Amino acid sequence: MKIVLIGYMGSGKTAVGQQLAEVLGVPFLDLDTQIEEATQLSVSEIFEKKGEIFFRRKEFETLQNLLTADTSFVLATGGGTPCYGTSMQQIKEAANTKSVFLHASLEVLSKRLFIEKSKRPLIAHLETEVLLNDFIRKHIFERNFYYQQATFKVDANNEVAAVVAAIVIQLF
Repeated sequence: MKIVLIGYMGSGKTAVGQQLAEVLGVPFLDLDTQIEEATQLSVSEIFEKKGEIFFRRKEFETLQNLLTADTSFVLATGGGTPCYGTSMQQIKEAANTKSVFLHASLEVLSKRLFIEKSKRPLIAHLETEVLLNDFIRKHIFERNFYYQQATFKVDANNEVAAVVAAIVIQLF
């Protein structure tokens, strides 16, 4: 089975994905890491040198390749992955694949992201928590349509172990 984690940046896709993969005994894959390995550039460098459109195309191509692979895994996607092109449709239609929307509140996302914003190209320039909140609110409004199409929705405001347990309960 392929399990694709979707949700806004800071919702815990990587941390939850790593632990979920361990519990299920399958590999953990991070879409950004897959792209970085293919391009030999960090996500920040891709955004800086080649732009967001190049990144989204590479992301789409990498996602398609993973979804058609004949292997089981847990995949952490980028926050914008389901919103580009037909990515969400591809996820929904992929054989033996379940998607999980990790839903976190604006307050939790803002707190998590403000601490690590320098590592995130889309928000690195936002200087205050007010600006970050506005940015997150706008993005969630735009992306929620795609996120809501996931097979399952899980509250990601909790500790990682609780989120993993909630996913396992819904999957099985």
